[in-house]
Amino acid sequence: MAEGGEPSSARRKEEDDQKVPFYMLFAFADRTDVILMLFGTLGAIASGISKPLMSLIFGDLVNSYGKSNQSNILDQVSGISLKFVYLAIGSGIASVFQIACWVVTGERQATRIKCLYLKTILRQDIGFFDTQSATGEFIERMSGDTILVQEAMGDKVANFIMNISTFIGGFVVAFIKGWLLTLVLLTSIPATAISFGCVALVLSKMSGSGQVAYADAGKVVEQTVGGIRTVASFTGEKLAIEDYNSKLESAYSATIKQALASGLGLGTILTLIFFSYGLAIWYGAKLIIEKDYKGGDIISVIFAVMLGGSSLGQASPSLNAFSAGQAAAYKIFETIKRTPKIDPYDPSGIELEDIKGEIELKDVYFKYPARPDVQIFSGFSLYIPSGKTAALVGQSGSGKSTVISLLERFYDPEAGEILIDGVEIKKFQLKWLRQQMGLVSQEPVLFATTIRENIIYGKENASEEEIRNAIQLANAAKFIDKLPKGLDTMVGGHGTQISGGQKQRIAIARAILKDPRILLLDEATSALDVESERIVQDALSNIMVNRTTVVVAHRLTTIRNADLIAVVHLGKLVEQGTHDELIKDPEGAYSQLVQMQQKTKHVENTKGKEIEELNAPKRLSYSKNVSGRSRRFSLSGRKSASKGSSSKFSFAYDLGVSGVVDFHESIRREDGAGTSEYIADTKKKVSTQKLMSLAYLNKPELPIMLVGTVAAAINGMVFPVFGLLVSTIIKIFYESHHELRKDSRFWALMFVVIGIVVMIVSPLQNYAFGVAGAKLIQRIRSMTFSKLVYQEISWFDDPANSCGAIGARLSSDASTIRNMVGDALATLVQNISTIVTGLVIALIANWILALITIAIMPLLALQGYIQIKLLQESNNEAKLMNEEASQVANDAIGSIRTVASFCAEEKVMEMYQKKSEAPLKRGVKNGLVSGVGLGFSNFVLFCLYALAFYLGAVLVKHDKAKFSEVFKVFFALTMASIGLSVLSNLPSDLSKGKGAAASIIEILDSKPRIDSSSNEGITLDAIEGNIELQHISFRYPTRPDMQIFRDLSLSIPAGKTVALVGESGSGKSTVISLLERFYDPEQGNIYLDGVEIRKFNLRWLRQQMGLVGQEPILFNETISSNIAYGREGEVTEEEIISVAKSSNAHNFISSLPNGYKTTVGERGVQLSGGQKQRIAIARAILKDPKILLLDEATSALDTESERIVQEALDRVMVNRTTVVVAHRLTTVKNADVIAVVKNGVVAEKGTHDMLMNNPQGVYASLVALQTGTA
Repeated sequence: MAEGGEPSSARRKEEDDQKVPFYMLFAFADRTDVILMLFGTLGAIASGISKPLMSLIFGDLVNSYGKSNQSNILDQVSGISLKFVYLAIGSGIASVFQIACWVVTGERQATRIKCLYLKTILRQDIGFFDTQSATGEFIERMSGDTILVQEAMGDKVANFIMNISTFIGGFVVAFIKGWLLTLVLLTSIPATAISFGCVALVLSKMSGSGQVAYADAGKVVEQTVGGIRTVASFTGEKLAIEDYNSKLESAYSATIKQALASGLGLGTILTLIFFSYGLAIWYGAKLIIEKDYKGGDIISVIFAVMLGGSSLGQASPSLNAFSAGQAAAYKIFETIKRTPKIDPYDPSGIELEDIKGEIELKDVYFKYPARPDVQIFSGFSLYIPSGKTAALVGQSGSGKSTVISLLERFYDPEAGEILIDGVEIKKFQLKWLRQQMGLVSQEPVLFATTIRENIIYGKENASEEEIRNAIQLANAAKFIDKLPKGLDTMVGGHGTQISGGQKQRIAIARAILKDPRILLLDEATSALDVESERIVQDALSNIMVNRTTVVVAHRLTTIRNADLIAVVHLGKLVEQGTHDELIKDPEGAYSQLVQMQQKTKHVENTKGKEIEELNAPKRLSYSKNVSGRSRRFSLSGRKSASKGSSSKFSFAYDLGVSGVVDFHESIRREDGAGTSEYIADTKKKVSTQKLMSLAYLNKPELPIMLVGTVAAAINGMVFPVFGLLVSTIIKIFYESHHELRKDSRFWALMFVVIGIVVMIVSPLQNYAFGVAGAKLIQRIRSMTFSKLVYQEISWFDDPANSCGAIGARLSSDASTIRNMVGDALATLVQNISTIVTGLVIALIANWILALITIAIMPLLALQGYIQIKLLQESNNEAKLMNEEASQVANDAIGSIRTVASFCAEEKVMEMYQKKSEAPLKRGVKNGLVSGVGLGFSNFVLFCLYALAFYLGAVLVKHDKAKFSEVFKVFFALTMASIGLSVLSNLPSDLSKGKGAAASIIEILDSKPRIDSSSNEGITLDAIEGNIELQHISFRYPTRPDMQIFRDLSLSIPAGKTVALVGESGSGKSTVISLLERFYDPEQGNIYLDGVEIRKFNLRWLRQQMGLVGQEPILFNETISSNIAYGREGEVTEEEIISVAKSSNAHNFISSLPNGYKTTVGERGVQLSGGQKQRIAIARAILKDPKILLLDEATSALDTESERIVQEALDRVMVNRTTVVVAHRLTTVKNADVIAVVKNGVVAEKGTHDMLMNNPQGVYASLVALQTGTA
């Protein structure tokens, strides 16, 4: 992406190299977790030691076969077989504790870490979000990185402890049985340990690098899905996909390096181990000859060391998980440890019993943390008496909204004081302070839950009567009561299911319900139509009585009755007083602004009449000179933006930084039936064919996968062949010294050969499956992202496809599927090879004994099947709940200013913890199921050994087998059973993979009805721009009970401007959505130049249109990149500057330290509302569209900027078909056609003059209302 949006290479390298110490992963364990880890560790140690103990029993068995004759062999072996049964019971119980305890504690601690991480994020000061990370990165860490942390502290720890216990136990047993031989074998330990350490170090670095890349990819997802309408309108899908793919490529490179390093490391370790076995054979023979050792003791030592050595190899996946978990935990734990300067959780501070609301800013200096080079305030001072209304007006970006941010303590000033009732606000308890304030912003901030839930954020446990009263006062009751579900209607993500005016009225109702002592109104009525604005303004005036109110406004009519009007310019208070006082000075800044506004707002009345209205009676005459004298400014000599800066001051009114909130409380939680239905959908069986279609994505890697499969198969044969060698060697230890010396050299050489084979196949296996797995995850992520960015807009309206849920799906599901092809597939092939080779050797050695023993094995297969079924059902439901929890976090972080303003941190945490309960319970269940499964598996295996030796003794007694054959069957089946035991751990991964596959397949199989990726459809060489809507009926897919249009028809001639006016929620913006084909009508047709728009190529159609929305969406890139987004292909700097001048943006951009290279922040948070809107207009102008769609395009601009931008728009509208949605009728009086939309139809249309000739008409009534409020 653009400059400034990426971390520097130095920062990236630093992040790659950082990880937490392993013990720190368990820093958040509670007493229960400690107990679980203790019992899990004891279980893992016991389970691990059971294998070396088996080698002791085996030594006794060898000696028993060696000493006994055929007549008493059965008695000797029966006692030894009984020991195997005892070991089976102990191992089975230990395995249950080993897996169950560690999986359960892993789930518990991971959930706790997620909650602490979110809690800490919500705790941070706003400056942290401005300068640190984007929402997408936070969600990627919560969804993806916490899974890696959980992997590093769950069953992987149990397996590691078990394998290390086997390793240590093996050498202890070996020392007991033959210390001299064991000492010789220990000579390989230093080299093995060094290899071990190098592997761990390299893997850690590689893991960190990959996680940084995935975090960057997460930012792209959040940014794209969060602004999907902008992406679709500007046909930016390809750009988003390219950006996402570039991040995936970095992650792929890191993963490949990790796989190769892991394979080389493991191959080196195993090679050293096999070389040591060769040494053991040669030196063991020497000890028999020279030290009178027994053959059984030598075999016992070799067997114990063999088990220990193989267990060290089995510890490799755990090491990979530890490295990834430690690297993933670093950023998470660093955030958790961070204590903010402005801490909402800090209980200390003053709380007043009664607050008057007197506000004073004294000599305040301030710069935004993200823009330290731009001084916002330099000695700013302002006094607001208790219970009075102060209006702030001034240039866009001058700092008006910054005053509100400082009062809310989103930031603290660098110098100076802010006092409330004479007390410095830093001395107040922060939560209490914010509870005294009610904030209503220009861009309405709604949470994605019901209207009722949104309103009661203003007051917990509010009664129905209080809610009804609040919506009546906010003029919201009428439209809410019309909705089928009334107050229980879901508003959708970012409030997309209702209009801008409706959102604003709900936000005002919420503030009314809060009943604050200090009211902060940041252009609170900007989104309302004329009638609603008048009624809501009256309501606000009523609740403002006896409350201290700070109003940021650029429509001067809305603040004429303010007790104090303060004019802010370049961080200074330049003029203040009442309207009457300021208007008396015709050369004053305020007076000239009034005159300018009169010119732009004059409809039919004379200037004098409107000046009279502006001089209406006020409530309080309050004046305070600035610097002891009145300052005078002239606006008349302002130079054109294209000719450089003005020599005189100019003023503009605009709203400051204000974030759009999307706070998710899923529709599924409001409707139990919906939940059941959705869960039922996710539990549908995924056919094998569908799963194979995902595996088929690895087809390009088929050659290297075949290499990996062959390598894994050879790798799997190694240990059964090793067992065959050992069982054969038993025989040579009872030969004559001469034969023993000769044969021992040969067999020792065979072990060296095996070591060389392992050195070749292990790196090949890891690299091949690493490439396949990494390519699959890259391909799945890329394909899924590509598919979802081309989905129709209604797909994103579904709460199941919210930004957070999609981010979680791409992060965790793709990784889980990768495990099925990478680690899991390699393990599967290797261990199937081990099992098959072992069975073949056993059957060749003695088919009778082998078949009888093998007959027991279906029990293990049945256990595995049952385990998969239980885990799959559990994982599907847990996955759904995890996505919902991710959405809660996504929306809360994305709307952090509103969460902070409403002190909603605790409520967010309650919701998140509630959503995390189900996955936690399922995780606990999974742990118990997996533990019992492994325990049963181990119990059956050891019983199998007991049965094999007992039956072997019976067969030997009856001359049906030889001693050597019994050992061959035993070793072959032992190795096969080890492979089977490893495979018994796969059901959990495969179950998760199947659930994840279902989620991915659902997206990949989806076929949008409105598909912007399709190349089908006609294109025209040139278009005139004639638009015709004929008999349109429409309802939003997520609101099927709400009819928006009923037989609406409208003709828009080419090159003409048509303005749509009407009440908020009447469907004006829906016309634009239908023209852009965000949706298709249920009935009727829309024509462009006589062609039904569904026949056009969709991408081409959208390229003919330029959309400027009411709430501009900017991407977290540079200003230059945001403007260039308006057109595909190369865009020159001159073109960017030209359109910026046309939209009156060049001057403010040039004044920034980094100019056009300034990064705007997430959703443009580093810019004021007016600045964002001007950049959005520049972006649309650059597109040079034939059809211009303006949805309240100048609503966020101050008077002067609106005039200049309107002139620019008037210029670019020439010879273009233009559709304008507006509440302010003054902006559309010159339109060629004005269409009034009401009750789903066009109620009347005509020019301004024609419609004004009918004084009883709807339009004339709206004009009368507006001039009445003016």
